Amino acid sequence: MKRILMAAAVLLMAACQPMPAADAPTEMAQASPPTRSVAGTEDAAACAAGGGKMLPQGRMQTVRCVISYADAGRRCTDGDQCAGDCRIPDVAGAPTAGANATGQCSASSSRFGCYTTVEGGKAEATICVD
Repeated sequence: MKRILMAAAVLLMAACQPMPAADAPTEMAQASPPTRSVAGTEDAAACAAGGGKMLPQGRMQTVRCVISYADAGRRCTDGDQCAGDCRIPDVAGAPTAGANATGQCSASSSRFGCYTTVEGGKAEATICVD
């Protein structure tokens, strides 16, 4: 019985070993450079170089790069008309998905909060990202 308990204890301790660091470079990561913009990144230097600010985002308050857009608030009917997304910020007054809609260009690259996007003059489904 002691041997079984000892074996179980050893297995439990082995299971508690720390995982390798998530930011450790891998061959795959070195082979292909990142393709996304600095918005949403956790790299403060790249964020500042791209004109963004490091701000706490989401429920977990993870510090991420947020870029403010110069066309914020401009009327739009498609995301292609904006630096960011074309959104209807008031979800209570948002039309149903598929209905004709006019939105406003988003203020920043932040993906958090509740909003309805507008694409091709039609409202998309309302989403809440936390």
